[in-house]
Amino acid sequence: MKDIEIILQDRNIKPNQDIVVTIQVNYSGKYDSIVVNTEILGSNELMLFTSYNGKKISQRSSRLFVSKESIPNNKVDFTAQITFEPTEKHDVKFRASIIEQHKEIENDVVFASFS
Repeated sequence: MKDIEIILQDRNIKPNQDIVVTIQVNYSGKYDSIVVNTEILGSNELMLFTSYNGKKISQRSSRLFVSKESIPNNKVDFTAQITFEPTEKHDVKFRASIIEQHKEIENDVVFASFS
């Protein structure tokens, strides 16, 4: 079992579609937060994070920070969207990291396809 795991509901992403992601933390040690980094490869566009753990947010960014206090049952659910119309297929990289005192302890990386 991984210390942190990214679970994508669908790895084929379309414009303006909700991207549903779960981050499961199985790490038994001490940590402060998790950080989710995203990158749309071959593009300067950013993802729009719309919610996490049921809380609405509106943050166009490549990074989502979640403090340990906001991670009940060691699990974070979030939704996001990519709102631009692609002219070509792009790979989308999701990287989740466990952070303790400003240092990365563990991470997981998952790729999806955007077209």
